[in-house]
Amino acid sequence: MKKKNLIIFGTRPEAIKMAPLVKLFLENSDKFETKVCITAQHREMLDQVLDFYNIIPDYDLDLMKPNQNLYTLTSDIITELKPVLEDFNPDYVYVHGDTTTTMSASIAAFYSGAKICHVEAGLRTFNKRSPFPEEINRSITGRISDYHFAPTLTSKQNLLNENIQESNILVTGNTVIDALDYSSAIVNSEEYSDQEIEDLKSVVDASKRLILVTGHRRENHGEGFINICLALKQIAQNHEDVQIIYPVHLNPNVQKPVYELLSNQDNIKLVNPLSYPAFVWLMNKSHIIITDSGGVQEEAPSLGKPVLVMRNTTERPEAVEAGTVLLVGTNADKIISETERLLSNKKNYDTMSKLHNPYGDGKACQRIVDFILNKSHE
Repeated sequence: MKKKNLIIFGTRPEAIKMAPLVKLFLENSDKFETKVCITAQHREMLDQVLDFYNIIPDYDLDLMKPNQNLYTLTSDIITELKPVLEDFNPDYVYVHGDTTTTMSASIAAFYSGAKICHVEAGLRTFNKRSPFPEEINRSITGRISDYHFAPTLTSKQNLLNENIQESNILVTGNTVIDALDYSSAIVNSEEYSDQEIEDLKSVVDASKRLILVTGHRRENHGEGFINICLALKQIAQNHEDVQIIYPVHLNPNVQKPVYELLSNQDNIKLVNPLSYPAFVWLMNKSHIIITDSGGVQEEAPSLGKPVLVMRNTTERPEAVEAGTVLLVGTNADKIISETERLLSNKKNYDTMSKLHNPYGDGKACQRIVDFILNKSHE
């Protein structure tokens, strides 16, 4: 009898990292019955990823509301998942990472009696306020989960330190590398056609070195984003041979300082948030990436791109230790000096760009499928 999988996610980063796992489980339909449930904690950006991967959800909770908050979102997810779990009655529920969807879905799945499988398990900063609320989301999910798919040995050790049984932990690498390999092959092929990428080609100045910037973290709102913008403006003014492209997050706390401080600089281009394939294309074209995103810290080293991380803490210390990323926080002087170092010193740049990516070989999803297959035969 086939085991039932329910894969739950709600945001674009989750969708990107879970999509290759969904595809692989569906390819093994002789062994598993697999269904997808989305909370739509993010709506438009989530739908873009589903379209790219040609994934049609079996359950769409459509929970995104204007001005939603953590209180209502958490309770809505738990409540709305109850009939889904009762209808499908899954053996295994898969959640990813550290979102409010992840934490809430793990609680709902626990109530239903399903085995909870946590993809990208064991990441920790050991500071419950940074990142907020993600650190607590993943810690709670870790306490509830039955099986833990840790991307690295460091993540595994964090789980062992929390008295998780070793036989229930599997080091897989990160599924984002599986996703990046799949999507890069598509967007870089001659047959692929995408209007958003075509529009970007008219924005990118091929004669300049491209710095790609992303920023959205809640803990950087306010003074942090003002410092980030002042640093980017100074870098642009210092280097006419550099072009900064910044897809600006829709959050007003990001939009306001970014457009007020950066919109009048010729070699800074502020663009709308990008779909996943367009962002992958732009990462491939970039020289340096400056970000506060967790996923980009994992993806960019696979593309040979140095990453400066605008955070004071990271749950991805492996990249810092490997030297593929560098923490610069939101200190304007630090952002400027480390960017200057990469722009002016080829040796420094080459060292950072050619290091080994600590996040895997693109076979994480296959390891997860094999693990669950073995567990289901026990």
